[in-house]
Amino acid sequence: MADVEPNPAPIAVLTVGAVPAGLAATGWGQLAVQACRSLDEAAAALAGRRVDALLLAPAPSEAASLEHWPAWPQAVLDAAVVVVLPGTEPAVDPAAEPATASASAPALARRLIERGAQDVLPAAAADADTLARALHLAVQRRRLARAALQAQAIDLATGLPNAAQLREYMVHLLALREREPAPMAVLVLRIEGLATTEAALGPEAANVLRRKAAVRLRAGLRASDVVAALGPDSFGVLLAYLDAPADAARVADKLVQSLRQPLRVAGHDQALAVSAGVAAYPQQGRDAGQLLHVALAAAAALPAAGRSGFANRVERGAADAANDA
Repeated sequence: MADVEPNPAPIAVLTVGAVPAGLAATGWGQLAVQACRSLDEAAAALAGRRVDALLLAPAPSEAASLEHWPAWPQAVLDAAVVVVLPGTEPAVDPAAEPATASASAPALARRLIERGAQDVLPAAAADADTLARALHLAVQRRRLARAALQAQAIDLATGLPNAAQLREYMVHLLALREREPAPMAVLVLRIEGLATTEAALGPEAANVLRRKAAVRLRAGLRASDVVAALGPDSFGVLLAYLDAPADAARVADKLVQSLRQPLRVAGHDQALAVSAGVAAYPQQGRDAGQLLHVALAAAAALPAAGRSGFANRVERGAADAANDA
């Protein structure tokens, strides 16, 4: 019996095609299996519920067209896909061409893996225990891969998206803005005071101060806005939806004032000096790199020590910004 963790959560599996009996009762842990009669039925099931794995065992006549299944891109995005490719009987006439499914199986298997399948097995080796093992390992590999991608996109010290992830968000949003024009802006906030805290209280206290600054920034924005860590002393903010371009400056002012309020660390009140740069779309840039460059340069142009101003400031009336709490 396979060595598995005690009482693991059941793995939700959709199956299509002929699968061996006993799939849900092997030593590899519990599987909650739902059989689908066709690929169309599986596509509908995927759209309506969370699924951990999808086991596809197509008939020989359907195997070659599996890679062109319209739901394939969504299937590999939503679940760990394991495919069982059928074999064929040898040709009776020695002079005849080899059977198509048998001859193309290795190439098809490679293409399915390239298109996102976690594993491809031959039907001859696909007994219940082997399939259960393949499903469990496929789900685990997929979870580890997603965790690795998330770790690469996260600043581990603050839990915020990092600079690369912020750029990715911007690219997607800018593509939308080209089709549906609307005001948006990028802010860069530079902070000073971490080195003073580190010298007085140690490096962990400085890390706590940075994390608390990140929490305060996040609390001052809407759920649709993105806060990212650009470096040890700077944060980026993507204001995805603005009622008017002038709102970006108001939000920047609000965030600067918030960050300048002392933060309690190791029993001491620690102050941060802050400056902010604003880059508005489309007036100051139409791509992610240009907008970030403008905002970074604007933030750097203002000395942060003892100041609460920000660059590219516009005059404002008494109205609150669109995403004021």
